[in-house]
Amino acid sequence: MTTIRQEDFVQSIADAFQFISYYHPLDYIQALGEAYECEESPAARDAIAQILTNSRMSAEGHRPICQDTGIALVFLKVGMNVRWDAALSVQEMVNEGVRRAYGNVDNPLRASVLADPAGARRNTKDNTPAVVHFEIVAGDSVEVICAAKGGGSEAKAKFAMLNPSDDVVEWILKAVPTMGAGWCPPGILGVGIGGTPEKAMLLAKEAIMAPVDIHALKAKAARGDKLLRTEELRLELYEKVNALGIGAQGLGGLTTVLDVKILDYPTHAANLPVALIPNCAATRHVHFHLDGSGPAKLATPRLEDWPKVTWQPNTQTSTRVDLDTLTKAQVAAWKPGQTLLLNGKMLTGRDAAHKRIADMLGRGEKLPVDFTNRVIYYVGPVDPVRDEAVGPAGPTTATRMDKFTRMMLEQTGLISMIGKSERGPAAIAAIKDNKSAYLMAVGGAAYLVSKAIKSAKVVGFADLGMEAIYEFEVKDMPVTVAVDSSGVSVHTTGPQEWQAKIGKIPVVAA
Repeated sequence: MTTIRQEDFVQSIADAFQFISYYHPLDYIQALGEAYECEESPAARDAIAQILTNSRMSAEGHRPICQDTGIALVFLKVGMNVRWDAALSVQEMVNEGVRRAYGNVDNPLRASVLADPAGARRNTKDNTPAVVHFEIVAGDSVEVICAAKGGGSEAKAKFAMLNPSDDVVEWILKAVPTMGAGWCPPGILGVGIGGTPEKAMLLAKEAIMAPVDIHALKAKAARGDKLLRTEELRLELYEKVNALGIGAQGLGGLTTVLDVKILDYPTHAANLPVALIPNCAATRHVHFHLDGSGPAKLATPRLEDWPKVTWQPNTQTSTRVDLDTLTKAQVAAWKPGQTLLLNGKMLTGRDAAHKRIADMLGRGEKLPVDFTNRVIYYVGPVDPVRDEAVGPAGPTTATRMDKFTRMMLEQTGLISMIGKSERGPAAIAAIKDNKSAYLMAVGGAAYLVSKAIKSAKVVGFADLGMEAIYEFEVKDMPVTVAVDSSGVSVHTTGPQEWQAKIGKIPVVAA
């Protein structure tokens, strides 16, 4: 009988969440490197270069890959011959490990978990509780998977109770375009088929914990080996989803997914539950076993195994912009797909700040910050360490601010916005009506972006923590004009262009 000590388990969990905050799984990053080499879309290629450069920087600097350091997710398979030398429950031990990891003074991670989700939505301050899935299995060890799942990709999860005669592939090809770019492709799609509604969702989540191995599966098919039905579906979906032309960051390109993972389970004769959960460019998970001999030993990946890709600001192909003297006329002249390097002072704000601004304006109260002729960046940064001005500070999903866009443009003097992914019809209409523009920063390049931020100070709503309004001073921060003053969105035109170029399957209506 194996005995697992409380301290060994807790410290293993803590070490794992620190580890995955700055190390991509090597299989993922190497697959992304291969996609970079094959990519023909300049915009997508540039975005992948930023993600790859960011990944290496994070591995070298031991700082988070993404500012959204995720909700802590743990899968446990506990052997029936295991006994615990512990005063805490297994859930409590996991929470203690998460607490240690997220509060690590050398690499603090952003606390994003809120209690009372349908009410006050109070931050728990330490990213607990974790979401833990338990399974009791034969054996005398504990198998652990730790994953940090970002909110942007979680928000794009899909589920349907199909009829038994419905086509799973058809449903997925309709669902993927509705996910937009908020899940930060290129990533991995997890598909769960069968069971019950909650089982299908769990299967999809567990599926994306597996290594990227689509190339091995393609080789198996090429040899003529017999494939399982789920393997046939993986290959079909891999080809057809990429043929949609969505591309890196939704800008249009050859690679939208690096792999498609499928797990299935027997289901009721009247049902066909199907779940779809994406893993983003900040794919973060690690697997280990505990056998009673001490805490887990996580193998440090070799930096020389990272793709040899380095992104640098390019003043030959990008336009430098002075935010301190920016005018509405200059914003109105920007063109869709134009790349900019931002310099000067910008403001930040996301969901909570926008809601508070709306409430204050509704009451006729003066705002703590003057937004006239300013640019706002949708971001919730990680706390800085040592000589950093700010910790990793990549963009959050812009569509969550869509309902506030017209108010901000017409009542505060704001002239432009920065975020990730596409904007919805209401936001685009407001941008067009006000001759504004929306700029896209690359999701999955948070540490790289933070290096462009030279100073940061809170200028409003300090009680909101990472959702406070900051003023950043930036130097050559890279962005792309995603919606111009006439309302043209590259997240519409890019995928349309590349789907036509790829031309492998007809357009699937949403």
